[in-house]
Amino acid sequence: MRLLTGIQPSGDLHIGNYFGSIKQMVEAQKNSETFAFIANYHAMSSGNGGERLAKLTMQAATDFLALGIDPTKSIFWVQSDVKEVLELYWILSGFTPMGLLERAHSYKDKTAKGIAANHSLFSYPVLMAADILLFSPDTVPVGKDQIQHVEIARDIAIKFNNEYGDVLKIPEFKIQEEVATVPGTDGQKMSKSYGNTVNIFGEEKTQLKTIKKIITQNVAMEDSKEYEGCNVYNMAKLFLSDKELLELQERYKRGGEGHGHFKLYLADVMWEYFGEFREKRNYFEANQNEVRAILDEGAKKAKEIALPLMEKIRSLTGIRY
Repeated sequence: MRLLTGIQPSGDLHIGNYFGSIKQMVEAQKNSETFAFIANYHAMSSGNGGERLAKLTMQAATDFLALGIDPTKSIFWVQSDVKEVLELYWILSGFTPMGLLERAHSYKDKTAKGIAANHSLFSYPVLMAADILLFSPDTVPVGKDQIQHVEIARDIAIKFNNEYGDVLKIPEFKIQEEVATVPGTDGQKMSKSYGNTVNIFGEEKTQLKTIKKIITQNVAMEDSKEYEGCNVYNMAKLFLSDKELLELQERYKRGGEGHGHFKLYLADVMWEYFGEFREKRNYFEANQNEVRAILDEGAKKAKEIALPLMEKIRSLTGIRY
């Protein structure tokens, strides 16, 4: 089973990123042939400047290695280091109806949020299709907001195959419903767009300050409290075993503690949970040349896998003459 996922270098990672996708990606390495790339071409569509994008790319690589991406089990690279993806992107553009892109939710959502409308933003799904189809994965894990992009990739692949035969593998998307939405400090889906994130890495005091901002009900300390629907509880349960969860539920029901106590508990649980990851991150942060070497080796492996398919496509389309 081959699995592929891309990660945009968009800055500090939060626990929504981790439980929504990264944790599943790391676990998939045990049983799947895992391909993971840093989507720096895609990040350009959001207007990142050159120096900032370069910095964010290395930050993303450092963070993902710290959180468990294992280059001995996965192929891990930076998108721009395998140029064949741009060649395939252009070829696939000829099999992409304008109406298909005009119906893309992501383009509409981003322009509605004030991101400038341009060709890279509009054609984003075609580049994502190239990312996917170049490596012939069986499965593409995505959030609910990315399902349409995989469906677009499937549509484009089918049109290409109708012209040239059974060349491109038709991928399936995979979504894990139980972790599809991680609550933020305001109870909405955790997202940088909403400003409601709790970051994974950073100073302990800063993390505690953020957790203290989680919106909760105003209930007297001595009274029993509802844990279902509580933003603190819904965040804490991501980290807890079944036994620990039952113990926390009892604390809510018996009263005598305020939501402030539960926030402090959440902060302690989170800090301990990510302790080993922080140590690994400190190591990779101090050894950036090692990070670059891992990315270079990953790009080499990715290119070797992509080239046979790309050579076949070049011959079929007349690019190779």
